[in-house]
Amino acid sequence: MKNEKLEIKNDIAARSIQYALQVIRLYRDLQQDEVGRAIGKQFLRSGTSIGANVQEAQGAQSKADFIAKMSIAHKEALESAYWLRLFEKAEIIPEVQLVGLVDETDQLIKILSAILITAKRGKKTI
Repeated sequence: MKNEKLEIKNDIAARSIQYALQVIRLYRDLQQDEVGRAIGKQFLRSGTSIGANVQEAQGAQSKADFIAKMSIAHKEALESAYWLRLFEKAEIIPEVQLVGLVDETDQLIKILSAILITAKRGKKTI
């Protein structure tokens, strides 16, 4: 059980770094378009923030701190999904170019949701 938790933590940390690298690559592609540059900055911030918050959560000082950091990572993943949908709907980036990143965003959201549910299980509320 303990090794399984460590494996999940390592998986989300590694995946969030790979995700951030994909976000950076897409951001560079967005520099060709004025609207892409503006929206791209928001996407860059949210997409790279996921991994930063996952990393911070791994050094959390308490269960509440862990949950808070993972909650921020989850929110940033949801925001990233929004920006990706906007890129597609505004025809800034072709849908075919976004498919893999959209899928990975959805998977990260699910993983982070599962981590939060597990972390909150058994947590006393006031």
